[in-house]
Amino acid sequence: MSDTAAGLLSIAVLVLLLAAVYVPLGDHMARVYTSSRHLRVERLVYRLSGVRPDVEQSPRSYALSVVGFSLVGVVVLMAILIGQSHLPMSRDLPGMPFWMSFNTAASFVANTNWQSYAGESTLGFTAQMAGLAVQNFLSAAVGMAVAIALVRGFVRVKDGTLGNFWVDLTRGTVRILLPIAFVGAVLLIAGGVIQSFSDSTMHTLSGADQVLTGGPVASQEAIKELGTNGGGFFNANSAHPFENPSGYTNLLEIFLILVIPIALTRTLGTLLGRRRQGLAVLGAMVFLMAVSLTVVTVAEVGGHSATAQAAGAAMEGKETRFGEWASALFGMATTGTSTGAVNSAHDSFTPAGGGGVLVNMMLGEITPGGVGSGIYGILVMAILTVFVAGLMVGRTPELLGKKIGSRQMTYVALYTLTTPALVLLGTGVAMALGATPDTMGNPGGHGFSEVLYAYTSGANNNGSAFGGITVTSTFFQVTIGLAMLLGRLIPIVLVLLLAGSLAQQGKVPETAGTLPTHKPLFVGMLVGVILIMTGLTYFPALALGPIAEALA
Repeated sequence: MSDTAAGLLSIAVLVLLLAAVYVPLGDHMARVYTSSRHLRVERLVYRLSGVRPDVEQSPRSYALSVVGFSLVGVVVLMAILIGQSHLPMSRDLPGMPFWMSFNTAASFVANTNWQSYAGESTLGFTAQMAGLAVQNFLSAAVGMAVAIALVRGFVRVKDGTLGNFWVDLTRGTVRILLPIAFVGAVLLIAGGVIQSFSDSTMHTLSGADQVLTGGPVASQEAIKELGTNGGGFFNANSAHPFENPSGYTNLLEIFLILVIPIALTRTLGTLLGRRRQGLAVLGAMVFLMAVSLTVVTVAEVGGHSATAQAAGAAMEGKETRFGEWASALFGMATTGTSTGAVNSAHDSFTPAGGGGVLVNMMLGEITPGGVGSGIYGILVMAILTVFVAGLMVGRTPELLGKKIGSRQMTYVALYTLTTPALVLLGTGVAMALGATPDTMGNPGGHGFSEVLYAYTSGANNNGSAFGGITVTSTFFQVTIGLAMLLGRLIPIVLVLLLAGSLAQQGKVPETAGTLPTHKPLFVGMLVGVILIMTGLTYFPALALGPIAEALA
């Protein structure tokens, strides 16, 4: 079978699988967050942690719980990483340096999973399981909890509460992430992903012995993809044959990356009582995904660069097991969500292909976005869209029965400005400081793209990297670490305050002048606003990097 036929078949199978689970999974998640029944294991968790599950929280209390939980998670994970040499199954590895541990802890707590270290040579099994894998579950559950809180803001009428963060966190972990991750891990093991607690020694053809690092890979691989986390057990991430050995596991990992963000649009429609609204949001996401996939695939398959044309294909940095089509599909999925896992080197993509995955993150990772973060991100953009539409016709904007006033738009404006400010400020400082002469690992537009990609990945909580630059200096460890934390927590706080302001309102009845937000016209407007906002914000930076490189 040709690479083109295999690529088209993979896309078709992926679409069919996502369509098959869309309704049951989406409705299951809606029931999880609306059920009045607590499972026995959940009641045990509440009793041990002192949580009163039937007491709801105000927006301020909910936000403080999220921020406090996240910051405690950073401290605990740093302690595990720094002191790993004293833990069992440390593989005799030393503790991680302080600033690297800060960067790593901020990364995994923020659902970014940016890695400035090689997993197999830096971390023992306990640190991987008790530290990183645990945060893979918890950070994903936090994202879903915040998304559900924003939906409650639209649903509730003159209410000062948004639910209980600790209940939402526990249910998301116990009822959604753990069961699916368990099934995913079993399927990955069946496909050849390793799951062990020891290294193995192989006798090579040259007569020497070589130690191959083993470990509990499949269990971590499943949740790293399902929770749109992305941190690899090995330095090569999902390009490593122990993490992703075949076309079957490659497709399964892409499915795990996309399944919850896609199904959450069904959850949105179910909770709102407006199924067509969920489909409209899905339509905007799918359109942007399709455009991104087309651009990246054409760029990589066509090999529109001097090096690729000389070699006959754009295969540099790609696994021959997967080829250009599967690499482009994985790249679209991972940068369209907040995953960061890679099965190829994005740094080796053609200028147009690398620019495509970079723009995916600049869109705010709402195509379809991270677990939870994609839903609340695109709802914020929907509010901005109805605001623009209201200005055009001279009406007070409203969305889903809630008026959008100056208070709501203040939160929306701050939300849309936070991430670009972190990206552009971080990139500018890195390029300008004389104390960082090694900022650019390569000259010209490509070197600038590597720096821009690093801060875009960090502030958007993606975690993938262009590579090519050394990010182990204290400067990069601290600045990218701060970008990840601030890029995660500030938008979450703003979303929760926005949700609270919506929940306190009454419902506005629909009239003949109400803009229908479930029809193609609104979907087109939403896509347009997203593209215009991204273009106005990032075009100058893109012109200095990927665009300049492509034109050259």
